[in-house]
Amino acid sequence: MGIWLAFAPFIAFAVVDRLIGSTEGLLAGAAVSLALLVRDRTSGGREIKILDAGTAVLFCGLGCFAVMAKPDWSIVAVRLVVDTGLLLIVLLSLAIGKPFTLQYAREQVSPEFWNTREFYRTNVVISSAWALAFAVMVVAELILLYQPDVPRRVGVIAIVVALVAAVKFTSWYPESRKSAELR
Repeated sequence: MGIWLAFAPFIAFAVVDRLIGSTEGLLAGAAVSLALLVRDRTSGGREIKILDAGTAVLFCGLGCFAVMAKPDWSIVAVRLVVDTGLLLIVLLSLAIGKPFTLQYAREQVSPEFWNTREFYRTNVVISSAWALAFAVMVVAELILLYQPDVPRRVGVIAIVVALVAAVKFTSWYPESRKSAELR
C-alpha cells in the first residue's frame, strides 16, 4: 500500500484542481504530502521516502508560488508543471542510484534480499517504467497545451494508458523475474 499512498498528494491535487481550482489543488497536494511526511516521521521504524520528500517540496514550492505570484495557468499547464516535477523526482532517484521504488519494496521483501543485485536491478527497471509513464504524461500534456486542435480525449487516453501500464508492470515484473529464476 505504501507506494500507492505516496500518490495520494497527486490524487488530492487532481480532485481539488478539478473541483475548485489550481492553487487550491496545489495547496491540497502540499497538505497531503506534508501529512505523509509527518506520518512517516512519527511512526516508529519508517524512513522518509524520496518520493514523499520530493512531492512535499514540489507541492509546497508550487503552492507558495501560486499564492504569491497568482499565475494564470490553465488546468493543463498546472498539471504539466506538476507531472514534470514528478518525472524529475523519479529521474533524480535513478540518477543518484536510489530508485524511488526501492524504499517501498523493502517494506514488502525480506531483508536478506535487499542487498542483492537482482533486487536493485528490479527496482531500477520498475522505477524506469514509472519514469516512462510520467514522460508520456508530460508529452501528452505538452501536446494538449500547444496543439489545441488535438482532441482532449487523446491526451486523457494517453495518460490513463501510461498509468495503467505502469501499475500493471509494477505487479508483473517482479513475478516474471521470480519465474525466470526458477527455470
